[in-house]
Amino acid sequence: MPRFIQRLYPERIWAFSRSENSVFLTFDDGPIPEVTPWVLDELKKHKAKATFFCIGENVQKHPEVFRRIIAEGHSVGNHTFNHLNGWKTKTWVYVENALKYENIASTIRNLSPFEGGRGDVSNSEFLFRPPYGKITSKQAKILQKKGLKIVMWDIISYDYDATVSEEQCLQNVLKNIKPGSVVVFHDSFKAEKNLRYVLPKVLEFIGEKDLFCKSINQII
Repeated sequence: MPRFIQRLYPERIWAFSRSENSVFLTFDDGPIPEVTPWVLDELKKHKAKATFFCIGENVQKHPEVFRRIIAEGHSVGNHTFNHLNGWKTKTWVYVENALKYENIASTIRNLSPFEGGRGDVSNSEFLFRPPYGKITSKQAKILQKKGLKIVMWDIISYDYDATVSEEQCLQNVLKNIKPGSVVVFHDSFKAEKNLRYVLPKVLEFIGEKDLFCKSINQII
């Protein structure tokens, strides 16, 4: 992600401290039973923690996979209920869709409903990633006022792109990863082919570099 874009929106999280030996793997668009459990198995093999930005509709369809993510110590975050493009969606529709995710996730976790403020922080990690990285400033400000932290990234694997080969996808990560990096993968059908090739190799590389994979809620 170009640095000038990051400087334009300093209130959003793009990366974390470069002085710590930690990296932050994130997975968007799940959970789905065909891919997410495999991701969890790979993370467990390497004693790695990660953050899953979930689509509310998938959480509703596959609550058992969502609960497993949480039970194994990973962070979960909001990726809207229907994977909306903020640039193409009216502000009130977008905000309501994001809050619909929060209430579905809270229900499945047997927690009190999200009330649009920090409140009981055990209710959620209050992390939000806009689908496609596309969100208007107005939408962002409203969600931030409601207590959601907007998490972007500094490395994207392009695992979802059918024109990107498995090796290209791998090098997108290995050539750029450094302490503090926030890396985007997808636990989705579209990304599955590249992800199954890349993720084990990235986890091995991280271990060889004496880095640690942390979930975002471990540091904020």
